Amino acid sequence: MANLSYFESRSGRLTCNVEEVFAFVTDIRNFEQFIPNGTINNWYAERESCSFNVSMVGVVSVRLAEKEKFNKVVFNGDALKKNDFSLTLHISDNVENTADVKVMLSADLNPMMKMMASKPIGRFMEILINEMESFRGWKKTKE
Repeated sequence: MANLSYFESRSGRLTCNVEEVFAFVTDIRNFEQFIPNGTINNWYAERESCSFNVSMVGVVSVRLAEKEKFNKVVFNGDALKKNDFSLTLHISDNVENTADVKVMLSADLNPMMKMMASKPIGRFMEILINEMESFRGWKKTKE
């Protein structure tokens, strides 16, 4: 990853504790619940990997790369058949005994791609945090 670009979401306050969010997000099949209708096609997921189609990008593949119990989950992926990226969820306790989460994305983007992708990536991260904050089914995982 030569031209790394970094993007960071705001911190989101969830309606579950750190154990529940960790169990939920380490099973990639659960992420389908956070994807707005009509934004992707051909969703396919297993416990630790998924792939889907995004218009103007093509096939995106994501896999669980690292998990630090109740604190951090890292997903690695590729898009456009070459652009590597990493999506990291930082999970922490708060004074309300619920979880806070912050999403960080690093991607191998040349300067032109960074300029074109910055706004869509920012929107994606805001939508993801908003969906996670309003979500109430943390205890209902796929099986």
